[in-house]
Amino acid sequence: MSGTGAQEMELSATRLLIVDDDEKLARLLRDYLEPLGYQVDLVHNGVAGLKQAREGNYSAVILDVMMPGMNGMEVLRELRRTSQVPVLMLTALGDEPDRIAGLEVGADDYLPKTFSTRELLARLRAVLRRSMITAKAHTKGEEARATVVVGPLSIDPEAREAALDGKPLVLTPIEYDMLLALARGVGRVKTREALLLEVAERDFEAFDRSIDVHISSLRKKLGDDPKSPKFIETVRGAGYRMRKPGSEPWE
Repeated sequence: MSGTGAQEMELSATRLLIVDDDEKLARLLRDYLEPLGYQVDLVHNGVAGLKQAREGNYSAVILDVMMPGMNGMEVLRELRRTSQVPVLMLTALGDEPDRIAGLEVGADDYLPKTFSTRELLARLRAVLRRSMITAKAHTKGEEARATVVVGPLSIDPEAREAALDGKPLVLTPIEYDMLLALARGVGRVKTREALLLEVAERDFEAFDRSIDVHISSLRKKLGDDPKSPKFIETVRGAGYRMRKPGSEPWE
């Protein structure tokens, strides 16, 4: 991958930091999450974890409670002085007082280490989704309402309408949201997981299974050839990208 391509991938990836002194578990979680489109960094002690969480511009932090030296509660307490990054806490302690303590310090959710990977993913998606909704609520200004134009494609977020060469496109709500997400990130790869977080409202698993079907339907409505696309390009092993108008000749 070229340097530019790598930077584009990094910009659109959902970045996670896992802070856990159990190195084997941390690696297992990374191996589970990375194929879904997450970019995962690992740190194995609280002091380094706090420093990286403050400096790393992460979408979320998965934080172990029981660590030698600076434990997870102390890390979270210090982190909350300067950052509101979503934090999902992991602990070998399942007692209710421990869960309450973590939430009171500022954790967004709390999982005992008996969790299944599917439960972890569901909880992680939920805290990320809530964070995205909050961020959008704070940025509903002129930029968020501005019409998005990609070559002959025009999308009006306020009216929730899209047109190609001035002709209205008939889109389902999910198709519209996917098209807008791709167009706003024109030139950058959107992993399936990133699209999932931006578009799916509740039923993540059902949408996850059908995301490629929605893309196929969008392409048909755009008159796009998947083998030589003008608009939505498949990036093998990564996800999808809206082509920049200048990246190939427009007919």
